[in-house]
Amino acid sequence: MAKLKLTKNELKRQKDKLKRFTRYLPTLELKKQQLLAEIRRIQDEIDRKREELARYRRGLEVWIAVFGEDVDLNGLVRATAIRTGMGNIAGIDIPVFEGVDYEVKPYDFERYPLWVDRGIVELKTILAFEIELEVLDEQQRVIREELRVTMQRINLFEKIMIPQTREHIRRIRIFLGDQQTAEVVRGKIAKNKLEKKKVEATV
Repeated sequence: MAKLKLTKNELKRQKDKLKRFTRYLPTLELKKQQLLAEIRRIQDEIDRKREELARYRRGLEVWIAVFGEDVDLNGLVRATAIRTGMGNIAGIDIPVFEGVDYEVKPYDFERYPLWVDRGIVELKTILAFEIELEVLDEQQRVIREELRVTMQRINLFEKIMIPQTREHIRRIRIFLGDQQTAEVVRGKIAKNKLEKKKVEATV
């Protein structure tokens, strides 16, 4: 670490640093609040989507059970592409779910019951829910990482940089104050010597 210069220029530099740090800290605090609010909002959305998905699955299971036929629909539908855009929360980019592209495997209409067409539509909806939940989880992961970095910066400013800068200012002020006092004392001594010489010269 560079040695602290005990000069007026350094005092000004340290004061400017302190102003910057104390101006930047509230911005970081605001960002932290925004990120926490966004994490809560996304968690509420995840909980709501999971509840909706569970309800959808229960409805589909009941609907399939009515027909009493054991048909595996999972082999007929698969997601081929997940479409996402980019959103921005407190200055960070997050993925935003836009939709899913599907591939439906050809199937023999004579071997499968009539309700399979409707089942495929329902399965697409379930797949979309699952993928959207994955995107929401990724949003939370990105925001939590940004929150971790922001909190580290807040701690750095609050616990190290601001106190350290204040201590530097205090030390420089003490040193400059001592120097000023010493100059005054030297000035008085020099003045007294001059006056003594004048007195001696007149005698």
